[in-house]
Amino acid sequence: MGSRLQGKVAWVTGGGSGLGEATCIRFAEEGAHVIVTDINADAAKSVAEHIVQTGHSAEHHYQDVTDETAWEALRVKMLEAHGKLDVLVNNAGIVERGNVEEADLTSWRRTQAVNLDAVFLGTQAAVRSMKSTGGSIINISSIEGIVGEPNIAAYNASKGGVRIFTKSAALHCAREGYNIRVNSVHPGFILTPMLENGLAEVSEEEQLAMAKALDEQVPLGGMGEPVDIANGCLFLASAESKYMTGSELVIDGGFTCH
Repeated sequence: MGSRLQGKVAWVTGGGSGLGEATCIRFAEEGAHVIVTDINADAAKSVAEHIVQTGHSAEHHYQDVTDETAWEALRVKMLEAHGKLDVLVNNAGIVERGNVEEADLTSWRRTQAVNLDAVFLGTQAAVRSMKSTGGSIINISSIEGIVGEPNIAAYNASKGGVRIFTKSAALHCAREGYNIRVNSVHPGFILTPMLENGLAEVSEEEQLAMAKALDEQVPLGGMGEPVDIANGCLFLASAESKYMTGSELVIDGGFTCH
């Protein structure tokens, strides 16, 4: 077991699968007590049990990240149990396809609620918890918050919002002297259940075209793995990134170099 997060309490939303699951496991491997939350309670439980079975420390909770009241209730519960919160990873997210002509307002608002509003709620909750002790807030954005893609308009908007909101929160915390670092992570094309589900919605022809495009447009080739993002989050959660705030950590195989 490593010790980069020894004694830290880390809360990861959307921790039941994909990037969240990988981040929970890496944090636990480095000594953190991990609070795994997810709207899929069974998935959160499975990840936490795996962590415990491998000799590390974790607990699990159901969480709807769009529920403001639930955020506060869980925050208070965590502080009562552990006395502090050192790291929050706002990871929970969804993607719904639709260009500017096809997307409807219901889908738009649902995407913003999960991907952007929840990051605001989580960051606010974390600041309340960390303002006297310090800590690290990590907001998962995307390369889709930096560059556009025609068929996921709402997702682009939500992730772009996470990117600039992170900077606003970082500046506020620094100005107030809270010793809270707030940074965003921008994954590229990572093989996760979310991406696999998205691919399942398009034709085989489109899937092949995407694979070809990735080989041609990603300098390091193909897709990344969830652990690639988890390792970036680990760096931001640890003291190794003590001089970083308001930064964008892009992990995309070089895609946005073009």
